[in-house]
Amino acid sequence: MTESAKMEKLKMHSLDLVDANVAWVADRFPNCVTESKSESGQLIKTIDFAQLKQELSESIVEGVREKYHLDWPGKNEALLAANSPITNTLRPIKESSVDFRDTRNLFIEGDNLDALKLLQETYLNKIKLIYIDPPYNTGNDHVYDDDFKDQSEAYFNRSKQKDSDGRRLIANAESNGRFHSDWLSMIYPRLKLARNLLKENGAIFISIDDNEQANLRRVCDEVFGAENFVATFVWEKRTTRENRKVFSFNHDFVLCFAKNRPAFEDVRNFLPLTEEAKARYSNADDDPRGPWQSVSLNAQAGPGRRKEQFYSITTPGGRVVAPPAGRCWIYTKKRMDEQIADNRIWFGDDGNNVPRQKAFLAESTKGLTPHTLWTANEVGTTDGAKRELTRMFNGVAVFDTPKPVELLSRIVQIAMSPGEIALDFFAGSAPLAEAVIEQSRQEGKPYHFILVQLPEPTNESLPQHSQLRELGLETISDIAMERIRKVGNRAREEAALTASGLDAGFRVLKVDTSNMKDVYYSPDNINQDDLFDQASNIKEDREPIDLLFQVLLDWGVDLSLPIAEEKIKDKTVFFVDQNSLAACFDTDIDEDFVKELAARKPIRAVFRDASFGNDSVKINVEQIFKMISPSTELRCI
Repeated sequence: MTESAKMEKLKMHSLDLVDANVAWVADRFPNCVTESKSESGQLIKTIDFAQLKQELSESIVEGVREKYHLDWPGKNEALLAANSPITNTLRPIKESSVDFRDTRNLFIEGDNLDALKLLQETYLNKIKLIYIDPPYNTGNDHVYDDDFKDQSEAYFNRSKQKDSDGRRLIANAESNGRFHSDWLSMIYPRLKLARNLLKENGAIFISIDDNEQANLRRVCDEVFGAENFVATFVWEKRTTRENRKVFSFNHDFVLCFAKNRPAFEDVRNFLPLTEEAKARYSNADDDPRGPWQSVSLNAQAGPGRRKEQFYSITTPGGRVVAPPAGRCWIYTKKRMDEQIADNRIWFGDDGNNVPRQKAFLAESTKGLTPHTLWTANEVGTTDGAKRELTRMFNGVAVFDTPKPVELLSRIVQIAMSPGEIALDFFAGSAPLAEAVIEQSRQEGKPYHFILVQLPEPTNESLPQHSQLRELGLETISDIAMERIRKVGNRAREEAALTASGLDAGFRVLKVDTSNMKDVYYSPDNINQDDLFDQASNIKEDREPIDLLFQVLLDWGVDLSLPIAEEKIKDKTVFFVDQNSLAACFDTDIDEDFVKELAARKPIRAVFRDASFGNDSVKINVEQIFKMISPSTELRCI
């Protein structure tokens, strides 16, 4: 067989982060990479950790030393969970989607650990904002299904984290002696994977209460780096008083870490001026430039200051003033004189006050610097959010403690710009989606979201459970998707004249098992008796569009790109983003079809291994593309 018949196969599983990390270390510290034998006897690359420790130390490394770090039972298994690849995929659900073909928004239904792994290649360094509202450690809220490696068996049994069917569970039961450890083991791998997705100037905002706020801060210090801590926002989540308890807890926290703090601070947005802020402006001297407020003209003295910033000023009333001790003027003497001549310096009504800068409302382009205390009247409360959500669902209380859209809108305003993507992998009732759609409507510019939500059944003990069932809302993800539909319909009506291109749709994808049979991943393990059953390496219940999305994941192609379906020589071809990728999974592909497809000059093209009518066609496919479209990258599955 010629070399052209060896068309490269896609791996069809998520990124193996261990391999990626070994490659990264090998690139920077080649002397720290060695070889060892795997359990199957194959030679594999491994890290000489003792040598790597020495490379990263300024002194001689002599074994394990005490150090400051966060540790808990199960941390190594949680790290293993983050790094281990999976063969799962994302399957499109058209009937649940809105504007499936053209929307740039995604809703992923499934376990968020799997979803984050599947997004690693496609959205690496592409997410500007991550907001999550993880389950608070209340003892009985949420269950997450984390499939750790077999070698963690003893750990699961020891910590009682398997159900009767042998499935791995993380449930925060107060009777569990590992109350905090379970929660940390749940959040740690998800944060590690989330960090990979953030842009260099991106940031993550995490809602949390007092139960795990301290531990979350330390985990984030480890995952994101303590130097990338931005702020802890205190949010007044309620205005009513709880008289039943020792103290009435009226606040939660929103923890913010950046991927790279200086890069995030360079692009962090100011908040719009409020009516209260505008009221601080007046026009005491009838300046024709309009209302103004006075601001300080002195700054901290220190390195970088010029000697021309240290001088005295004689006020119009004849008083001589200088900056306070350890301070200097923000302007040089020459620049200060220019500002005074332009009537931009205010010396008070009598002309004898310490000079202050006149900041004009008409020239205020920055807006307000966000502060760390977020009051209820600014960003809403859980009670207000519950009432609004209940109205949206015709009087049915679908969530008890949802986050208010105003809170999420504040975060979107601070952290995002048009065209960027926000991710929430604990989507809940989907307030982030509403905030993003509303921001798009208000600005008339596109903002995008990716939400992930486990299809957790609604609580049968709730009095409104039967009403939820009547509405077809059987899971939390059902509620989230229905909310986005309602919000989208409302936004389209309100934006009909001002933002006709508003994207208020979403493409639904479901975390599922691979489209490929086991033979695809382990061809050597198939017995001769099973060969007839393995004539196709694709599962019988999978559609061509299912294969397309697994290919997109494998190739790292944006999952929200427009998808068109065309017929060429009676064969179905998917074109992603016009010509970015062409995929055909039909059988009996012949040379005439290949020539016509190659004439479209797609950037990438993919076929099924069993698509070709005979061996000669398969052998000639690469040659045909080399002649007609040599830059096309070819793969098969």
